[in-house]
Amino acid sequence: MPQPTEFEIKVPSKDPKKKTPEDSDEKDKAEGSSKPNDEKAKDDPEGEELSEEDLQLKNELEMLVERLKEGDKKLYHLALETLRVLIRTSTSSMTSVPKPLKFLRPHYPELQALYETWDASADKSLFAEILSVLAMTYSDTEPRGTLKYRLWSKSTEDPGTWGHEYVRHLAAELGDEYDAREHAGDEDTNQAIPVGTIEDLRELAKSCAIFLLAHNAEPDAVDLLEALEFVDEIAELVDENTFSRVCQYMIACVPLLPVPDDISFLRTTHNIYIKHSKFPEALAVAIRLGDPETIRSDFNAPANPLMQRQLAFILARAGIPLEWLTGSVGGDDDMAVEDEPEELPEDLLSCLSNSRLSESLRDFAKELGVLEPKSLEDVYKSHLENTRATATTIDSARGNLAGTFVNAFVNAGFANDTLISEAGEGNSWIYKNKDHGMMSAAASVGLCFLWDCETGMNKADSYTHVAEELIKAGGLFATGMMNASVLNEADAAIALLGDYVMNPSIALRTSAMIGLALAYCGRHHQGVLDLLLPVVADEGLSMEIVGLAALTIGFVFVGSGNGEATGSLSQALMERAEMENGGLDEKWAKFFALGLGLLYLGQQEASDATIEFLKAIDHPLSKTVQILVEGCAFAGTGNVLKVQAMLHHCDEHIVKKDEADDKKDAKDKKSEEDTEKESDKPSDDTFQTFAVIAIALIAMGENIGAEMSLRQFNHLMTYGEPVIRKAVPLAIALVSTSNPQLPILDTLSKYSHDNDLDVARNAIFAMGLVGAGTNNARLAQMLRQLAGYYYKEADALFVVRIAQGLVHMGKGTIGLNPFFLDNQILSRTALAGLLGTITAFTDAKGFVLDKYHWMLFFLAPSMQPRFLITLNEDLEPLPVTVRVGQAVDVVGQAGKPRTISGFQTHQTPVRLGVTERAELATEEYIPFAHVLEGFVILKKNPGWEKEDKMDL
Repeated sequence: MPQPTEFEIKVPSKDPKKKTPEDSDEKDKAEGSSKPNDEKAKDDPEGEELSEEDLQLKNELEMLVERLKEGDKKLYHLALETLRVLIRTSTSSMTSVPKPLKFLRPHYPELQALYETWDASADKSLFAEILSVLAMTYSDTEPRGTLKYRLWSKSTEDPGTWGHEYVRHLAAELGDEYDAREHAGDEDTNQAIPVGTIEDLRELAKSCAIFLLAHNAEPDAVDLLEALEFVDEIAELVDENTFSRVCQYMIACVPLLPVPDDISFLRTTHNIYIKHSKFPEALAVAIRLGDPETIRSDFNAPANPLMQRQLAFILARAGIPLEWLTGSVGGDDDMAVEDEPEELPEDLLSCLSNSRLSESLRDFAKELGVLEPKSLEDVYKSHLENTRATATTIDSARGNLAGTFVNAFVNAGFANDTLISEAGEGNSWIYKNKDHGMMSAAASVGLCFLWDCETGMNKADSYTHVAEELIKAGGLFATGMMNASVLNEADAAIALLGDYVMNPSIALRTSAMIGLALAYCGRHHQGVLDLLLPVVADEGLSMEIVGLAALTIGFVFVGSGNGEATGSLSQALMERAEMENGGLDEKWAKFFALGLGLLYLGQQEASDATIEFLKAIDHPLSKTVQILVEGCAFAGTGNVLKVQAMLHHCDEHIVKKDEADDKKDAKDKKSEEDTEKESDKPSDDTFQTFAVIAIALIAMGENIGAEMSLRQFNHLMTYGEPVIRKAVPLAIALVSTSNPQLPILDTLSKYSHDNDLDVARNAIFAMGLVGAGTNNARLAQMLRQLAGYYYKEADALFVVRIAQGLVHMGKGTIGLNPFFLDNQILSRTALAGLLGTITAFTDAKGFVLDKYHWMLFFLAPSMQPRFLITLNEDLEPLPVTVRVGQAVDVVGQAGKPRTISGFQTHQTPVRLGVTERAELATEEYIPFAHVLEGFVILKKNPGWEKEDKMDL
């Protein structure tokens, strides 16, 4: 039998030596390489084989380089021209370097040295231009070489002749060079002397921008001019083919820019639109700027009366005061204000005063089949609630009070509800409420007859003659509320309510003031200011009266920065802070703070002086006022630095103030902490509540910022103090008002079951705001479940009912979102109304759930129909076919992409959601407005019939 073979494997004690490139070369020489020597010679530096054409090109380029090194200067020009032709005519794919640049790259250092030896001449200029192109291959080792040689060449030729990649390279280096020169004083690392002046850089940038604009790279052109800080000159470079895309991109950039640049971008965009006679777009930008002079000039610019009517509809939706259009802005010129109606034509005044709003809403509801009034049971659907048989513990008065608000919100503007508008002579529903409930029930008439002053005034006036003081107060409240967003020629509100501002009865006085606030919200009515300034300055009055007077001034002059109003409020605040019992520790002080904040809504840096003044006031309320003023001033801007500042305020832990006193005895420390908590905490930590709301205020104008803020709110809810946690649901509601996104609904649903009842109640109310006017079925089901869950908790159930009323607001035809015109413009009046109600919910127990439930009616200025109604040239309804779908962001996209997705075809009038957009289905009509929203005037397309016949 054969023996098995034994294998012996030797294991060396050391690792085998690694092969080096030299070893492999020696091995090739010893064994013979598989490549012939002549082919090796053809290899380029990267070891690739070259084709015959490439080898010929490489040899030709090397020959031209050798010619430049020779002493015969006559050969230079021809060699340079040949090089230029070869480089320009070379073609390459997007992923590879052009062959001439690849072959010339090894010669770049010697060509640089050669360039330095030449005398100044036309040939040297051309040489510099070629080196500028070659420098692209050395951009990693020699920064800004392309730009340096381009400036040295002093070429007036279009840089685009060298190709798109060259222009992009040049644009990038221009930005870097400008930045380096701006910061040259900070670092002395610049060894080389700068080439060219700032003006030279800008001239070159302008040439690059012209090329980029002509080749569908509008965003690159805008970015380049912005980097060199002369973006306003792009208005001269755009033409009718490029201006639209440039403006879209610039407007989209505004929320991402720091404070001076964002205004500069808006003004540049406005100039471009005016230059190309795009008046609706220009007016939209002017409203964002908030400049009365610009708005007036834009309004008067079009010669076409139909275009001017369309602009009037846009201004009416924005709540722009009439004085801005007639030139009588500011001052004490009361007579000018009174004479305004005669200064404008009757048809324009009708459009500006929103007088068609009530009638149009009812016609719209008739088209949709929702004109019939809804009962409370239609909203509650109690038979679907999962409640137990013993769910009768809620007192009937509280249930009736909730019914008052639900009925008012659901049937708002239709004037046909069965509880209030169509009630018999006995006014039975009002008497089913008790105490202040009667005031709210009477006031709800104002919401039922919203925008319908002619018929509503008679109904409200009947309550003002009742002996019961609270019902009378409700009648005054209703008189003001039904005038919200509507301009009344007779100025009836101030005539009826002005006399009650000094009434000794607190109920009548507050109702009159809030009525004026709602009736003249954003109207800058000087008469209201003259009435209320003495009230604010009176140190003998209670904080309730003074706080609501300040809030009324804030509503009426929202976003105006009126010097007289801001000065008086700041002065009154300082004087009350110095008094022993100035009332600033009371709950009403936060409305005083909000009134001052609203005056600066959207004013940005104009609020700086007031904030500095407020820092000098030694009172805990001062910090709350500062945060409100700053938050309002930057509302909707998406300013990241301000959001960070607000987050820092939330980071402070007030209860840990005394931790610095660690050396004290434990007992002393404990007793001190207890007294500190009891005495200081309620007034000290209020500012954190408003810091959370300010985050939402600032972030709400920009989609990315709004999404990021939701993540921050999640952290604040997890780690924040109770005073912060109760504000988080309100802040979420502000970011997504009337826009029920699924993740937000789930988050609020989770918070609505929180152990802290304050958080739970605010989350339920936030659900109502998020779904306001949407009829969202999922949200309605969530609220029905909550009604069953909180059937024993009267306050929580009351808030659930309010939320149900908000979700079905206007039977699904009215929304609360403050943004309009494709969510580009923030309505300051609408935001003021939202902030008023949200401020009341920061202390729900003290206001809404106490006897001040009428604060829910602060939402009246925020309520706007969510419809599209198309009108003919005589302003009569004109049904046309439109496509309605989800809005798609097409900024910066190439070509003409679709602006909506998942659309359905309808006939106008149609309802539009917050995230929806409409476009005409055919080209039969031409719209005067750039966004199909609200009232849109159409004119017949003269070329439509001819095209139709051609198709046949």
